Amino acid sequence: MAAYLLLARQLYLPLLSAVLAGAGISLALKTFSRFGWFPTDWSLRLPRWLGKFLYLIGVPISVVNFICRADLSWDIWLAPITAWTAIVLGLLFANLWTQIHRDQWAIATQSSFTELCLVGNTSFLGFPVALLLPQLGPHYFAWALLYDVLGTFLGAYGLGVIIAARFRFHQTQVGKPAIAPPSLGQIAREVIANPCLMAFFIGLALRPLPFPVWLTNVLNFFAWSVIMMALALIGIRLQQLDSWSNIHTAIGVVAIKMLLVPMVIGMGLTTIGVYGPARLALVLQASMPCAFATLVIAEAYDLDRSLVVTALGLSSLALIFMIPFWVWGFATW
Repeated sequence: MAAYLLLARQLYLPLLSAVLAGAGISLALKTFSRFGWFPTDWSLRLPRWLGKFLYLIGVPISVVNFICRADLSWDIWLAPITAWTAIVLGLLFANLWTQIHRDQWAIATQSSFTELCLVGNTSFLGFPVALLLPQLGPHYFAWALLYDVLGTFLGAYGLGVIIAARFRFHQTQVGKPAIAPPSLGQIAREVIANPCLMAFFIGLALRPLPFPVWLTNVLNFFAWSVIMMALALIGIRLQQLDSWSNIHTAIGVVAIKMLLVPMVIGMGLTTIGVYGPARLALVLQASMPCAFATLVIAEAYDLDRSLVVTALGLSSLALIFMIPFWVWGFATW
């Protein structure tokens, strides 16, 4: 009982407070805009501004701060391998599920279902969970980082875009313009230019250097502020979701993405001798809710936006109940 009270205080309290604060800010902006107190598009522009700031400045500086204190044994390179294992498992399970419903679902729904099962929100939610969870903390942040940059990012904007473009190819048969998937060179440039990856190597270079106490305190304060802003951004985006249809189909997504795949990952890691916090860190990253990048891809390639929006909201709510399950299952033995 004491362990779960600690979990509630150190993880759920700051996580839910920041998410609810973001949702409240978004709702307030919408309300004020109706009275003409703010421009009508501020509620849409705020998450774009905040997202760009976090992606280009906030999260990279936080990465440098946490990498300087993280455990960087060679074992951390298991993180991207685990990420790609989870992506492949998600793809296989999604294909099996869509085969069962092939006659009932449109091609757009099948493609959206597959996209949603591939990757999770390992940056704006996975990072805070890894940092705030009492069993992990900053020492295991590098595991979450490499899982995200070399796994989730490549999976979403590499394999995910290829799957979406394949659907778009079918759409050309009914008169819609084709959209070519990115080349391997374009994907490689995107990965190399990823600010988090560059920050990772900067953090590695700075590890041997002693920082003044005041600078350490400033960086630490800024880094944790960024984590709270990332959670607030999640709250803003959740508040702006405008569809909860296709709930039965979305339940299938959550079952695969947040239960079946992490369970297989956890058992696989145990089989090869990975235990303790490292195993928990990887299982939690594999169990993160559906990535908001899926919505970007769905809108760009004309997929089933209604299903994507519903799955994003449902999976984010499911995370509240899944974290204690994984902590109990993979941190107690």
